[in-house]
Amino acid sequence: MDVTTHRVDELSSSLRTAWHAAMDESPEYANPFLAPEFALGIGRYRAGTRIAVLREAGAPVGFLPYERNAFGVGRAIGLGLSDCQALVHRPGVTWDAQDLLKACGLSIFEFDHLVEEQKPFGRHVTGMFASPVVDLKPDESGYATWLRGAYPGLAKTTLKKERRLGRDVGEVRFEFDERDPRMLRRLMQWKSAQYRRTGRMDRFSRPWIVDLVDHLFQVREEHFTGVLSVLYAGDRPVAAHFGPRSRTVLAAWFTAYDPDLHYYSPGLMMHLRTAEAAARHGVTLMDLGRGDKEYKDWLKTRELRVAEGFASRPHPVAAAHRLWRRPVRGLRNTVNAHPELRAPADRLLRTVGTLRTSRPTNSGTAGPRTR
Repeated sequence: MDVTTHRVDELSSSLRTAWHAAMDESPEYANPFLAPEFALGIGRYRAGTRIAVLREAGAPVGFLPYERNAFGVGRAIGLGLSDCQALVHRPGVTWDAQDLLKACGLSIFEFDHLVEEQKPFGRHVTGMFASPVVDLKPDESGYATWLRGAYPGLAKTTLKKERRLGRDVGEVRFEFDERDPRMLRRLMQWKSAQYRRTGRMDRFSRPWIVDLVDHLFQVREEHFTGVLSVLYAGDRPVAAHFGPRSRTVLAAWFTAYDPDLHYYSPGLMMHLRTAEAAARHGVTLMDLGRGDKEYKDWLKTRELRVAEGFASRPHPVAAAHRLWRRPVRGLRNTVNAHPELRAPADRLLRTVGTLRTSRPTNSGTAGPRTR
């Protein structure tokens, strides 16, 4: 196996075509986070983004996007943002993890959403986790009929709340592929406030993530399209979701809603409306992403498995990185795996978030920057 590494601006159209072909030949690689367009987007804003190309008899057969720092520490592309990671390859291709790391100039490679199929990384896995998905089938009978058939337990309450929202605020309508950038900005503002309110790290306080989402919103390719969906009551946006889609997979990424309308359960409405519309647009799988959330248990039809871990070579930098990162991941996973720990942790984070949001702030730090 011959391995070469490239900057993202060196990825030729022929290599992108070969990458797309590898995605098409294996359903586990159909996720839009595995498309070259996502790697190219990350590469616009993250120094050290690289693509490893695996070749057999001179032909490109595998692609690993990754980020590398000056010390040879590597991580899966978009670690902390991407909900699916893999070395995308043609069927039957295999590789040696140690040789791959050496060719990439890496002492260690960290991942946290690696698809289960990646056997050469198997001995480096430190944990396997459920990633809920929704299998979708198109239904032309309309949203209400689809909802009653797909989710009979949720249908009555959800439809009742939608009717009440329509009476109280305005007629409910849904745009699956909204192209108004102002609505994307509104989503980021809502999400930023939600992060702070719940004590989580505010991703949209980081300019490069704002710029990345702005960029991906403009990408309209067969294997990667940035889809913004918005639920309206009259002319008022109620909830929104932004996530990438490939031809067959939609990734649930950023969802948020107007907190003043929380009584109507707009977040759940958003997910249900998005799933129904995605099926009509040719999507067969909606990936909800790793993590335990009540709404995911309501919506999922099955679960995939994703892995986290550290592939490494014998090297002092690799040992130091693993000693630093592994305890943090272990503590987080322990809390998430035990409801008796997770609930108090959530309450603590919300208390911290309340204290933060009640503190006076400068006008320029309350949300994502505007341009």
